[in-house]
Amino acid sequence: MPLPRPPSADPLVALADQCVQCGLCLPACPTYRRDRLETESPRGRIALARGWALDALEPTPAGDGHLDHCLACRSCEAVCPAGVRYGALLQAARTRQRERRGASWPQRAIEALARRPRALSVLLTIYRLTYSMLPAALRPLPRPVSAPGRKASPQSSAPTRTRAALFVGCVARTYEATTRDALRRLLAACHIDLAIPKNQTCCGALHAHAGATDTATELARTNANAFADAPLVVTLASGCHDSIAAALPASTETIDAIELLARHADRLHFRPATARVALHLPCTQRNVVRSSPALRRLLSRVPQLDVIDLDAGFGCCGAAGTAMLTDAERAASFRAPLVAQAEATDVREILSANIGCRLHLANGTTLPVRHPLEFLADHLDGADAAPQ
Repeated sequence: MPLPRPPSADPLVALADQCVQCGLCLPACPTYRRDRLETESPRGRIALARGWALDALEPTPAGDGHLDHCLACRSCEAVCPAGVRYGALLQAARTRQRERRGASWPQRAIEALARRPRALSVLLTIYRLTYSMLPAALRPLPRPVSAPGRKASPQSSAPTRTRAALFVGCVARTYEATTRDALRRLLAACHIDLAIPKNQTCCGALHAHAGATDTATELARTNANAFADAPLVVTLASGCHDSIAAALPASTETIDAIELLARHADRLHFRPATARVALHLPCTQRNVVRSSPALRRLLSRVPQLDVIDLDAGFGCCGAAGTAMLTDAERAASFRAPLVAQAEATDVREILSANIGCRLHLANGTTLPVRHPLEFLADHLDGADAAPQ
């Protein structure tokens, strides 16, 4: 094992120097499992970023490609014995990479739309209406569904009820309308009222992961103002949770919706489900939010439910923020084994708790792909379910 180096004044180098080069991260890394190259591993990327920071290595298109390929799944953090903060290191490395070479126009266009959620919603509405007329090459995302017609149940003023504020995000404004409806029904059964603060925006995760740190900081500030009066903030997408939690003060509790419902699981009663479903656990849910055990506890409360874990392939679906759009062919190679497993096991639908993963998976299969909370809300016992 290498001897520890003295602390570096460069924060990126200091993060890189925490790596003891043991290699335990390699089997956990989806890109290493796919390509079997050291340069496609966390250890290889750490060495690359350190070499660039110290001017010991000349930046090359090949090296940039290896850093670009990282899915930011942070599975390496979960197994690292040295506690390397790989997520922070990757963001720092990509920030410097972006300062050096800039960003592609598709990346800039996606970021610009994400930071303007209302404009993005209008564009996605047009996309839904014209979807059937578009050629396959112009269908980068699945067709958005129409918003549910059900009116939200009125909030109670009873002091015994909890009030929570929901983070909506950017693309989820359009794609998660049915998920938000499901969450309202589940929380109502738990005596929790849900509000959606105005003026919130994108969480900034896709900007931060692409090295657009200044934009991510600006979005975090906007969200901090939007949720300034909310003591409890709920997130639906595991990929957004960490960014929102970091943007809000320590006095604000930020909680994944699945974790919140699991806290009140004794108030939730479900009717039997004569179905087999496939469960996809996003990397951010497993490695960052860590709400997978809570989700399993909730699903176990549904009588007769048969759950098949999607675990084929390389350990990640490949969505990785904007990667499913900017590097679609490579992203599809990570998705293919999971879709094949789901379609071979005679499941009725795929459940996944991250919006990016669901969009990516849905673009590769005819099976319905939904948030687990939608499935749970559909199976609420009649005494708990809100009027349809």
